Amino acid sequence: MPEPRQKSARPPSLAARALSAAVLPVAPLYGASLAYLAFHPRNRAQQANPGDHGLPYTELKIPFSPRKHVHAWLCPGATDRVVVLGHSLGTSKEHSLGHARFLHDAGYTVCLFDHRNHGASGDDRSILGLGDRFAGDVIAVVERLRERHGYATARIAVYGFAFSCFSAMWALTHDGFEVDALVCDSGPGHDVAPLLRKFLEAEALPVPAPLSAEPSRSVVTRTLCTVGPAMVRAEWPPPVTGTFAKIPLLFMSGEHDAIVPPSSVDALAERYEQAETHVLPGAGHLLGLETDPEAYASVVLDFLERALG
Repeated sequence: MPEPRQKSARPPSLAARALSAAVLPVAPLYGASLAYLAFHPRNRAQQANPGDHGLPYTELKIPFSPRKHVHAWLCPGATDRVVVLGHSLGTSKEHSLGHARFLHDAGYTVCLFDHRNHGASGDDRSILGLGDRFAGDVIAVVERLRERHGYATARIAVYGFAFSCFSAMWALTHDGFEVDALVCDSGPGHDVAPLLRKFLEAEALPVPAPLSAEPSRSVVTRTLCTVGPAMVRAEWPPPVTGTFAKIPLLFMSGEHDAIVPPSSVDALAERYEQAETHVLPGAGHLLGLETDPEAYASVVLDFLERALG
């Protein structure tokens, strides 16, 4: 699945509108299939690993069901400070390698993992309850580090990117699961459905030409924005009580992010008294580190130093 990009608005021709009207009966089915595709992407090839970035690492396979596992890379550093890195929707943990590098250079143990249906992790063809399933990946990785890899007493932060920000926050609603800090880049937003619409507008999901014009496009969009949240089945936003009343939170958003705009992130963050927000000047969606590496790393490392000690 390609990285989101903005689409230039071009009015459809009369022929395009006529064709769109002809295929209108299949628009709801296609919208539902896009919701499924968003959480079950087809392109899962990985080209890089931590060794390519000069990082020591071992591979972990963490079961989430019989013969199915979450795949992770563990890059050892300090035994008392750990950062668990997720990734954005439709990508994989290799997209977080740049973040792993500056965190490891700062002394942290870093663990990068692929959510189920992504990268080298196993398939989960489930349609419903995906919020709990993706949150379960976060929980499984953290528990594995604590139970089997010598980090039982370490202070642990989870670091999400767009989609995995939602998973990380939702994991913290599960009884018995706690971490010491949460970093969120390019999300999450206060509302889910508008984000799926923006994802579609940015051409991050494929829409054939006949369905991309009106009247079919509105039906595809409406179905996607209805079916997607129904598949996730998570009450959003999370509560302000329990874990969320005490855990340090850092929300970062790109100034020019058209997928999860700063206004949506701020609307969520203001619910939590201990949350910090930072707008990354000149950055688009998930481009904070690329836009200004030094400033970006400084914000993250300052927060983690205060949150993890």
